[in-house]
Amino acid sequence: MEHSLLTLLIFFPAAGALSLLFIPRALELRRRWLIPALAFAASLIEFGFSLTLFCYFDPSSHLLQLAQKQSWISSLGVSYFVGIDGISFWLILLTTFLTPLVIAASEVRERQRAYLASLLALETAMIGAFVAIDLFLFYIFWEMMLIPMYFIIGIWGGARRLYATVKFFIYTLAGGIVMLLGIIFLIYLHYEQFGFFSASMLDLYAVDIPFDFSVLSAQSLLFLAFALAFLIKIPMFPFHTWLPDAHVEAPTGGSVILAGVLLKMGAYGFLRLALPLFPQAFRFFTPGLIVLALIGVIYGAFLALAQKDLKKLIAYSSISHMGLVMLGLFVLNVHGVSGSIYQMLAHGLSTGALFLMVGMIYERRHTKEISEFGGLTAVMPLFAVFFLIILLASIALPSTNGFVGEFLILVGAFQKHPLYAVLGGTTAVLGAYYMLRMYQKVMFGPITQEVNRGLKDLSLKEMAVLIPIVILIFWMGMYPKPFLNRMEKSVDYLVTHYQNYELGVYEEK
Repeated sequence: MEHSLLTLLIFFPAAGALSLLFIPRALELRRRWLIPALAFAASLIEFGFSLTLFCYFDPSSHLLQLAQKQSWISSLGVSYFVGIDGISFWLILLTTFLTPLVIAASEVRERQRAYLASLLALETAMIGAFVAIDLFLFYIFWEMMLIPMYFIIGIWGGARRLYATVKFFIYTLAGGIVMLLGIIFLIYLHYEQFGFFSASMLDLYAVDIPFDFSVLSAQSLLFLAFALAFLIKIPMFPFHTWLPDAHVEAPTGGSVILAGVLLKMGAYGFLRLALPLFPQAFRFFTPGLIVLALIGVIYGAFLALAQKDLKKLIAYSSISHMGLVMLGLFVLNVHGVSGSIYQMLAHGLSTGALFLMVGMIYERRHTKEISEFGGLTAVMPLFAVFFLIILLASIALPSTNGFVGEFLILVGAFQKHPLYAVLGGTTAVLGAYYMLRMYQKVMFGPITQEVNRGLKDLSLKEMAVLIPIVILIFWMGMYPKPFLNRMEKSVDYLVTHYQNYELGVYEEK
């Protein structure tokens, strides 16, 4: 099982999605619980498979683990090559953890079978992207993620879903096509230098790509081709405009997966591809990328402050938080990169949970306008407690998961330049302001809308979805060691090699 575990993790959700499509319609009508039960079972089994990674993953090694390689398109050097390290380990578990919670919380009734199959297919694409070591295979999974998310937003989204879907699709597809051109050129460069085609990242790391400290050098252009795809996916300023529309119009499950996992793909791409493939160009563009990250931190926070819609507020807060994640990545020291990965996990949990709770209240009131609420603590006390805990994690209160990641990022930023830490730290102040102000308007004060008096508090099913997230919020906030240990060696190796490269003693990759 060890040698095929990653393949099982990739394709089991797809098998679950296919099995849903073969359930007879008559049986579905007689037993309406069957389709969601099967989808939830498939996602829960997948989560169980992912937990076995703890048995096989060696945290004391930075090397690629659980690798599996099989020739695929031999004439082009393309292979089915997958593996994991400490950088991808937790992102895989985040994906498999959130998916069953999203399926359990789903309130979609129209075309339910297709919706749940789309979520499972999306899980396959996301895990595939996290474990792919062959660059062409990575690109296939990267683009595969677009298809189920396109349908999730376009079919089950809100009133402006078609506009949001087309905008999301065009932005991300355009970035992906530019990256594909870069991949093709990289494979060609490998052939020119070594006499054979290869799409393996491990082989491509050894390609000598010309660089002359200009934007027009081959390495700079290749870096920009990859960076464009990753910056759009994060999304970073000024490539962020697709995100609020996609979040607002997407159904709750789509918003959770989008915020919880898909936004992390861009940051992962920088760590897995852009940095090791193009170290000179990465260093050359780092000052500009840090500026973009800091703009995202502050600009996203001020946009969130101006929102009157709950979903839009959380969507813009994601831009601010992901700006901080990228700041930690671009300062490129151990504290910054470790904090960046940790904050990706924390943001995936807390922001995903916020979208879940907005979806729960939307099912009761069919509105997301902040002005439509007020005084909900009196009628929904359990909701108020869970909402407050998750909100405090989002604003990085000490003892919650958000604090550990933000603290490490700011320490790393301070080591690079104190001004970076000061500007990056504004996310904590501004985030606390717009989040607590929103909570006050929604939860406290008099009940201004009579319809709110009859709202039901959280059901047992809804609490069962939120409790695992709350447990992880406090676990990661109070005892981060197990999480940091498993990424430590990979982060140390990545950062050390880059720093050695800056000193002019960079070893052959």
